[in-house]
Amino acid sequence: MGSATVSGGLQRVLLQTLLASEGKAVSGETLMAELWGEAPPEGAANALQAHASRIRKKIRQLEPPRAHSRVVCLPHGYQLRMDGAELDATVFVGYAARAERMRAEAPAEAVGLLRRALGLWRGAVYGGSPGGPLCKAAATRYEEHRLQALELLFDSELLLGRHTAVLAELREAHMNDPLRERFCEQLMIALYRSGRQAEALGVYRQTWRRLNEQLGVDPSPFLRRLEHGILIQDAALDRGPVPAAHVVAGGVPALRPLPTRK
Repeated sequence: MGSATVSGGLQRVLLQTLLASEGKAVSGETLMAELWGEAPPEGAANALQAHASRIRKKIRQLEPPRAHSRVVCLPHGYQLRMDGAELDATVFVGYAARAERMRAEAPAEAVGLLRRALGLWRGAVYGGSPGGPLCKAAATRYEEHRLQALELLFDSELLLGRHTAVLAELREAHMNDPLRERFCEQLMIALYRSGRQAEALGVYRQTWRRLNEQLGVDPSPFLRRLEHGILIQDAALDRGPVPAAHVVAGGVPALRPLPTRK
């Protein structure tokens, strides 16, 4: 199978919507809302049919031997039949799930799988132009999967003692998403284990200011415990799994008790 370029914004959004549905049928009303919003133009149904026909022809050109088209017109909408084909997004999520299952017992293998998964990404979902509500929801979901995979990758690298090797990647992740506390925690631990306690505490203070100024909240209890652990040079931070993965009864993250604040 080769590749094809979909020209025209409406055709691109239509194809994105069918792909985001991962083989499920999509109603004509939903597709028109994706293409034109809440006020589709007169003749939108005919225009939708024409755009779907053009996409069908492009896909057929990629698979000449295939007997039936992948883009199917149904009584109330359209469907992109996968028939065993896989989206990069589906493959990515599968790799990440496998890596999560094996991380504790085989962190090196988990790292390899996660890097392979993250290598499937080629910029923002849908090129940063997701389209309507359905595509925007899918883009948000895929992006969250990507961030969770990054967190899992950093956890695995830290478990392997590669704190210095991942510092640059951790800094980039934290800079790109400075309010995501998990990246802050991982960066603080990587810096601390690299002998850079002052920098680790500086990252905490900067994150505290951002959370306070932008969201009006304080850091999470765990992040505060982590700061205290670094201040007292808690031996629990020196090696092994990232402490955020340790949970005590009741689901409350544990490191050491928070200091009394007077």
